[in-house]
Amino acid sequence: MQYNINVILKQLNEIVLGKTKETRLALACLLAQGHLLIEDLPGMGKTTLAHALAKTLGLSFQRIQFTSDLLPADVLGVSIFQTEEQIFKLHKGPVFSQLLLADEINRASPKTQSALLEAMEEKQVSIDGISHKLPEPFFVIATQNPLFHAGTYSLPESQLDRFMMRISLGFPNKKAEKQILQSGDYHSQLSQLTAVINVETLQELQKLGQQVYASESILDYIIALCQLTRQPNFNANPLSPRAGKAILQAAKAWALTYNRDHLLPEDVQAVFPVVCQHRLGVSNENHHGQQMMLAEQLLQQIDPISLR
Repeated sequence: MQYNINVILKQLNEIVLGKTKETRLALACLLAQGHLLIEDLPGMGKTTLAHALAKTLGLSFQRIQFTSDLLPADVLGVSIFQTEEQIFKLHKGPVFSQLLLADEINRASPKTQSALLEAMEEKQVSIDGISHKLPEPFFVIATQNPLFHAGTYSLPESQLDRFMMRISLGFPNKKAEKQILQSGDYHSQLSQLTAVINVETLQELQKLGQQVYASESILDYIIALCQLTRQPNFNANPLSPRAGKAILQAAKAWALTYNRDHLLPEDVQAVFPVVCQHRLGVSNENHHGQQMMLAEQLLQQIDPISLR
C-alpha cells in the first residue's frame, strides 16, 4: 500500500509544486475520511490541488462556484414534475459526486453554506423530505478567500467544525515559482493526469488508516492538549471531544502516509495545528495566522514523554 501512497504523492507534487507538506496533509485528510478547507489568496493553487486529487484518486468530480446569489437547490438539486409520467423526478445537483469542490465557499450566503452541513456530516441530503445517499467515498474540499476580501461571509462555527483540517498553501519558494512560470498551462497538465489507484484501493487505504495503533500514552497526549483549551483563562474556544477524535483520525492517516502501523507523538504534532486552529475561533479575524500560532503554542506546553 505504501507504493500506492508514494505514487499518489509523487503525482500530486508534480502538479502542486513546492508544497509537499500541504499535499501530504490534504491526502491524509481524505484518507481519514474528513473534509478539507483551504484558505488562501486567489491564484495560489487551491483549485489545482482539488482537481489533481480527484484525477489521481480516480474520483468523480464536480465543482461549484459559490456566489452571493447561489441557492441551496443549486447545490443539492431539485425535484421537477414530469408531465408525461405524472411524477416528480429528482435532478441531482453537483453534491452527488465523490469529490466536491466548493470553490470560494465564503462568498455564498450562510443559508447556502448550510446546505452542505447534512451532506458533510451524514453523507446524505434531504430534498422535499426524502433522504438521498451520496456516493462513497464522499469528500468536500472547500476553498475560501481571506475575510478581508470584499463580498465574503464568515463561515459559522457549526460549518467550520465539519472540516477536519484547514490548510493554507501560501506563496511558493523561489525555485518552485520558477518551475511554475516554466511549466505552461496547468489545464493541459491536469488533463494528462491518470488515476494511480481506483476507488476500491482508496477505501482499503482508509480502512488501514483506521487500524493504525494508538497507545494509551498517545491518547493521553491528545486529551491533555484538548484540556489545555478548557482552562478558565484560555482566550479562545475550547476543543470538543469531536475535535479530539479528528486529531486522532488525522494522525493515524498521517502515519499511514509514512507506512507506519502505529502512532508517534510526531504524528499528532504534525496534524494538530491544521485540525484545531479553525476550531479555536480567536476573536481577531486576521484569524488564520493567529489561530495557527495559538495551536502551535499549545503543542509547546506539553511534553509527550512525560505522559508515558
